[in-house]
Amino acid sequence: MRPLAAEAFGTFCLVFAGTGAVVVNSASGGTVTHVGVALTFGLVVLAMIYALGEVSGCHLNPAVTLGFFAAGRFAGRRVVPYVAAQFTGALLASAALRLMFPDSPTLGATLPAGGPTQSFAMEVVLTLILMFVILSVSTGAKEKGVLAGVAVGSVIALEALFAGPVSGASMNPVRSLAPALVSLRLDSLWVYLTAPVLGALAAVAVCGVVHGPGGCCGPAADPAKTSPKETDR
Repeated sequence: MRPLAAEAFGTFCLVFAGTGAVVVNSASGGTVTHVGVALTFGLVVLAMIYALGEVSGCHLNPAVTLGFFAAGRFAGRRVVPYVAAQFTGALLASAALRLMFPDSPTLGATLPAGGPTQSFAMEVVLTLILMFVILSVSTGAKEKGVLAGVAVGSVIALEALFAGPVSGASMNPVRSLAPALVSLRLDSLWVYLTAPVLGALAAVAVCGVVHGPGGCCGPAADPAKTSPKETDR
């Protein structure tokens, strides 16, 4: 249960801080700024990787979990429990924000600035880049260590900086699903449920081409039972 608790808590922190920054920015007339929102998402993921990477791998994202599974680094029997834990954490975070900011219309939900097709394409590419970086710097199915924390947190902040105004730079189905459900803003939700998953799966193929099969794919690992030395194999 420890990895599931870690995933739920880590995703709670991600959604509470990240979408909370969006809500506070809107409520305060833009004092957080777009740059501040992007940095918040990157920094909270960086912090969670340091805090939880050794416990659960710090996926915090169903697309990442499915990417690790597709790469053969994560056991299939653990995918559904991980996704359920991530959704639970995200939903609790959005519910907490609703209690704190009852007048917020969207609770930081991701909405396309242009057409849904544009945002769909953007989310696929953004998640492909994110998952490629994760596969390149992680050990087994774990995002852990100084390199992983800085690399993953930086790419999230970078992508949010330039793509946030276009699609919201979600890259994470539950990050979009939770505020959409709580605020009842389901506009174009299908974009954010499907595009990140497709992007993560595409990243596995790209990583295999760039690094070779042994560089990105490997035997499935159980973060709760596998030691750091074993995941290095």
